[in-house]
Amino acid sequence: MIKIVLLGGGNVAHHLAKVFIQSSEIELVQIYNRTLKNIETFNNQTTITNKISELKKADTYIISVSDNQIANISSKLNLKNKLVVHTSGAMSLDEIKSNSNKGVFYPLQSFSKNKEIDFSEVPFCLETNNTKDYNLLKKIASAIGSPFYKIDSNQRQQLHVGAVFVNNFANYMYQLGNEICKENNIPFKILMPLIKETSSKITELQPFEAQTGPAKRGDTKTINNHLKILSKNKQEIYTLLTKSIGKLYGKKL
Repeated sequence: MIKIVLLGGGNVAHHLAKVFIQSSEIELVQIYNRTLKNIETFNNQTTITNKISELKKADTYIISVSDNQIANISSKLNLKNKLVVHTSGAMSLDEIKSNSNKGVFYPLQSFSKNKEIDFSEVPFCLETNNTKDYNLLKKIASAIGSPFYKIDSNQRQQLHVGAVFVNNFANYMYQLGNEICKENNIPFKILMPLIKETSSKITELQPFEAQTGPAKRGDTKTINNHLKILSKNKQEIYTLLTKSIGKLYGKKL
């Protein structure tokens, strides 16, 4: 059994705790969070604490907190010869300030507390200072059925930016589409088949090949008609994206 102590009480920590508890190859020996209320749902399944000094012995300690707290929490850990990892996509390996071995166990996925996650569909980006620790993280990923990749800090930061584009920015586009629908008494669900087809298409085609729409065609008449009915904020976003797409496909817009 791989013994793990999990530090954190947010969305990522919540889902990691659930999948660790379900695994027959992992023993989640403890969860730490400075606010016990955030982790009390696991009180009957493992030990919980809000005191760093009470951390139990484990094979690895996973820090799953906001990026600006990783250095602070890790600096309080006295775990020489133990493996301490964080789950951030944006922070480097050196953000861990403890006197321990260091690693990264980054799940590339969007987590919401009330939305179930299939970890067989969650790739983990792994980084450590040595082969022994890397093999341990591989075993943890395998124990929860997740694919894994060896990704260094620079690659992971670039990957995280890419993830912001395809996830956070894409979701904001959904929000704008939702607003347009609401303002015109149109059910947003009418766009769902289009959203699903767009996301499904790029599993078979490169995004460059999958692109459609007036910007790719250089259809200035449609573009101008769209701009006339948009608010100023949406006009700015529409224009920026339209020009960028047009440039990619050699259209002067």
